[in-house]
Amino acid sequence: MSKRIGPKDSELIAQYRAGSEAAFEMLVEKYQSRVFTTIYLIVKDQGVAEDLLQDVFVKVVQTLNSDRYNEEGKFQPWLMRIAHNLAIDHFRKSKRYPTIVMEDGESIFNTLRFAENNVEDLKVKEDTIEMVRKLIDELPETQKQVLIMRHYMDLSFQEIAEQTGVSINTALGRMRYALINLRKKMKLVNIAYDKTIYPK
Repeated sequence: MSKRIGPKDSELIAQYRAGSEAAFEMLVEKYQSRVFTTIYLIVKDQGVAEDLLQDVFVKVVQTLNSDRYNEEGKFQPWLMRIAHNLAIDHFRKSKRYPTIVMEDGESIFNTLRFAENNVEDLKVKEDTIEMVRKLIDELPETQKQVLIMRHYMDLSFQEIAEQTGVSINTALGRMRYALINLRKKMKLVNIAYDKTIYPK
């Protein structure tokens, strides 16, 4: 008994762009469970996953409606990439206190000198966390991704490798370069900070 195969994704996209809302609903129905699972495995929070699921399909609609969609025949990987990136962004924008450990075993907040004094001062702590987020944002995309997944999301290197489609060695290498680059950036920040405190 042969299983009936429904319309291809490309056909549904063409129909949606021609004005068929039903075609888009079929795409949502086809993929929402897979997208939700992908997001949930990353954020581990049902409410957050449900919100991000909506955001994914909003982004899909915006892209399709603006004629920026050019992933012909590759809708599923494109969709999953959006889901993955939004889940990562959720952590990047969150106020979680990152416990980033540098390659020499030092906490990132011991490396940033201005965080050592007045650690109890909430404003200083918030400013420092914001500074770290900005420095992380400046890293190359692959390095930023692995650093966020490891230190903000507490994923193992095995999980990171699986979710990003690379080997564990590649994931480890990206983390190493991310920490090296982060330390260079922090050194510049500390030099600039020293000059404001101890002008020569």
